[in-house]
Amino acid sequence: MTTSPHRPPRSRAPRIGLLGSYGGYNVGDEAILQCVLGCLRGHRPGARLIVFSRDAEHTRAHQPMADEVVAWEGVPQKQVTDVLAGLDLLVLGGGGILYDGEARRYLKLVRAAQLRGVRTFAYAVGAGPLHESDDREAVRTVLADMDEVVVRDQESRLVLEEVGVERDLVVTADPALLLPPEPFTVEMMRQEGVPAHARLVGMSVREPGRAAEKLDEGDYHALLADVADFLVRRLDAHVVFMPMERHDVRHAHAVLSRMTAPDRGRILHSAYTPGQVLGLMSHLDLVVGMRLHFLIFAAVSGLPVLPLPYAGKVFDFARRLGAPALVGVAREQVGLLLAEVDRLWDEFPQRRVDLGARVRELRELAGETCARCGLLLDDMDRRADRAGDPRTEAAQGEGATAAVEGEDPAGPAEGASPAGAAQAAPGPGDPGGSDAPRGPAEDAAVPAPHGLHLLEAGPEDGAVRSGGAGQEA
Repeated sequence: MTTSPHRPPRSRAPRIGLLGSYGGYNVGDEAILQCVLGCLRGHRPGARLIVFSRDAEHTRAHQPMADEVVAWEGVPQKQVTDVLAGLDLLVLGGGGILYDGEARRYLKLVRAAQLRGVRTFAYAVGAGPLHESDDREAVRTVLADMDEVVVRDQESRLVLEEVGVERDLVVTADPALLLPPEPFTVEMMRQEGVPAHARLVGMSVREPGRAAEKLDEGDYHALLADVADFLVRRLDAHVVFMPMERHDVRHAHAVLSRMTAPDRGRILHSAYTPGQVLGLMSHLDLVVGMRLHFLIFAAVSGLPVLPLPYAGKVFDFARRLGAPALVGVAREQVGLLLAEVDRLWDEFPQRRVDLGARVRELRELAGETCARCGLLLDDMDRRADRAGDPRTEAAQGEGATAAVEGEDPAGPAEGASPAGAAQAAPGPGDPGGSDAPRGPAEDAAVPAPHGLHLLEAGPEDGAVRSGGAGQEA
């Protein structure tokens, strides 16, 4: 951790920033943001919660617990660093954000906050793959100076240890395990063409990734179509394809077009909140899928779950859930895949109690991340009380620090606007209405690491450049 002498007074409510893959690109990421906001609001009801978003307008419209939303891609650097300088705490994550090409971008902002004396906390982050030297160096150096690093699974801890992170790493679970459901009504089902009183199987498909790296895309889609047709015949079911981000829609259409019973399949086309997607799970009987948060929502709802792992995070979740997890999928193994679906359905009544116990344990671990963040906030308050009002020190030290860093470190970014009035988040496990899912359910500033080009003051027209579309949480 690094500190500087120009911290703002703590006699006011804390200003807490949240940085992650936020902005509506992925339902899982938005679920994480909602849960982290709820955690912080529960610990500090009067705090000013500031979200750094990749699509500020979307976040303002869909995250009412955020008091302020700041765009951080394609905007002048000073606009971002000004906001960072005014924070008391920057929360990184959660979700899978420490991976090749993206880790260094997020950690630029974390390092800029550290250099300005802001406390930093990694909130159940996911890591990997990390092969690029710049990303690895950024991870090693910036994480070493964070107040605490919490990862969401063992896979992430192993990745960070392999990179060379030498510090305590706490393993908990994904924040979205604590998402409160919202009703998904019969009228909403009717508008989507989903029968309200039929047996329903949810499916989540995405690009193949490592789950089917030996298949071309056509064979991959045909394989999943075979699974969907089997579910129709075996269970007399309708299949509901549930896109978790917009790119999933194309793959769902490709699978549906290869089914022999396409009339028994439906693709959700409207945009839904994470809570509504979770609420829809209460209408399903079984799920098969790839997206991590689709599987998390199903498990929390007490459904039989067959993961089709495409990444380590899904393998790890399947293991912790005690669910079957195939090591990739291949066209010639379609029989084995169908047999696994069949066995899952037949054995689930005996497994339901075990699933419930495992989900409760995971939810407790997810709550531990929130508790640890609260302990850090308590520690910040105690230190502020011991230090007294730092206004005098700030006035004395601000000029020298600004001269070193080349910019005025204080003040909110121009154009950052509130996202709506803050409201208290429902507590973990709140039922959320009659359609709730069923079942179980100190410190000198340190130099920038190699390859981590810090967000320093530059020309007013300098901008933080946008990277790729990102990766699912």
